[in-house]
Amino acid sequence: MNELLVLVVYCALLGSGVGFLAGLLGIGGGLVIVPVLSIILLHFNVLPEEHVVIVAIATSLASILFTSTSSAIAHHKNGNVPWELAPWVMTGVALGALISGFLAALLPEKVVRIVFAITVVLIAIKMFLSSKGNTAQERPLPNKGLLTVLTTITGGVSAMIGIGGGALLVPLLTFFSVNMKKAIGCASACGIVIALFGSVGYISSGSTVYKLADGFAGFVYLPALFGIICTSWFTATLGAKATHYLPVSLIKKIFATLLLATAVKMIMY
Repeated sequence: MNELLVLVVYCALLGSGVGFLAGLLGIGGGLVIVPVLSIILLHFNVLPEEHVVIVAIATSLASILFTSTSSAIAHHKNGNVPWELAPWVMTGVALGALISGFLAALLPEKVVRIVFAITVVLIAIKMFLSSKGNTAQERPLPNKGLLTVLTTITGGVSAMIGIGGGALLVPLLTFFSVNMKKAIGCASACGIVIALFGSVGYISSGSTVYKLADGFAGFVYLPALFGIICTSWFTATLGAKATHYLPVSLIKKIFATLLLATAVKMIMY
């Protein structure tokens, strides 16, 4: 019982930092939660090593449901959620996340980890390059059908690697000349949808592997989930407020640095 309490405390500390970053960058927090929670689960021998990453991803998605809700509310209050665009993006990410939640459980752990690392490295490079200036050409948003297809892919990859979607959605939307802060606000709102539908898939596919009596809802580890959300809900609001005041170029650099550090950690794991 003492070990379980320490695990929850570790997850609460993780949640406090993740919540702030989620609000600041619209990333949901999974980029940080997955590698760090994997280490915590291994340290406490919670489950077999071959299931550590998928449980970390599933638990990350479940926590993002709460973190993104807090972040989205704060961004909405600051006028940073483009609601004329969000429904189309949400439809796509919901479809992608639901499909991915079932499929990811069938993939080898090493494949999921490699997809995670490669994806975030490419995103980081793109964000670093885009932070160096504002000379990029203006690109109109695609038609609603194509936008939904693109965001379906985004939602699928996001759910597969356990992130709220901001790490992929923000670069996608800014590529089409959506304001950075609006893109972050939209990503925060979409993170709720990705987390909800992705979690359904992970809970369903893991229900025959782990039992509620052992602290699991499918592949979601409930003690870790509780620890993360008990702090991240509150710090996400602080991060969203910071976004309202920080310059866009600085936000992009913070975003990219976080992605690179996370990818390196995941590759070394």
